[in-house]
Order: sequence, then structure tokens, then C-alpha cells
Amino acid sequence: MEKIKIQYLNDQVERLRYIDGKSDWIDLRAAEEVTLKKGEFALIHLGVAMKLPEGYEAHIVPRSSTFKNFGLIQTNHMGVIDESYCGPNDWWRMPVYALRDTKIHVNDRICQFRLMRHQPEICFEEEALTGEDRGGFGSTGKN
Repeated sequence: MEKIKIQYLNDQVERLRYIDGKSDWIDLRAAEEVTLKKGEFALIHLGVAMKLPEGYEAHIVPRSSTFKNFGLIQTNHMGVIDESYCGPNDWWRMPVYALRDTKIHVNDRICQFRLMRHQPEICFEEEALTGEDRGGFGSTGKN
């Protein structure tokens, strides 16, 4: 089991935990009250800073209910935090764009993360491909 050093913004931020039996993603919560008007951008404070294990990165994505509940989209679609972002002021945040007026409260679950190993070093070898074509971009599932 990997151990991760974590620092919380304050005692109001709910502590991170797995939701037993549901997923290996871990929910992240807003650490501040945020009010946004349609069309506004914000960096929502997630209330945590961590020292990830060497060779790992965190992938941060919205929860499936984030758009439905808050009308927010994550502007970078998936955030990546590597193990070098580990100082006492390297707070995790979620960049969002509001598609409607919305209010986020402290401890609202707005995104989730999981740890992934870094991609191994790869080398590209240029040559003509000989595999069977699948039919072009977006062709899967067409009759």
C-alpha cells in the first residue's frame, strides 16, 4: 500500500477517503464558498496539498454529477499533478467554467482523482503501418 503525505487547508475540509465498494477514484471537495455567474471562470480550492509517491501522478476529473448539479465544466478536461508539485503551498485546485449561475459550498464533492504511474519511456520508430483500417475517426459502433 502506498502512503501519501497530505496537508489539509483547515479542519472544515472533510478528510479524503475511499467510498467503499463503489470506485477506486477518490472524491475531492470544494474548500471554499464559490458563487459564479454564467460565463465566469474560477480556480476552486480543493483544500489539499500532497506529496505523491515517486513515479506517480494524480489525474483529476469532474465527478459524473458535477455538470448536472453545478453547471460547471473543468476547463482543462483532466488535470495532471505530478510528484514535484508537493510544497506546503502547492494546493490542488480545479479550473472551472460556469455554464449557468451556480453556487458551490464548502465540502461539495466536485471532482475526483486517482493515481497513475508515469508513462514509461518510449521510442518512436517511423515506418508504414500494415494493420487493417477501422473506418476513420468516430467509426466505432456505426452500422
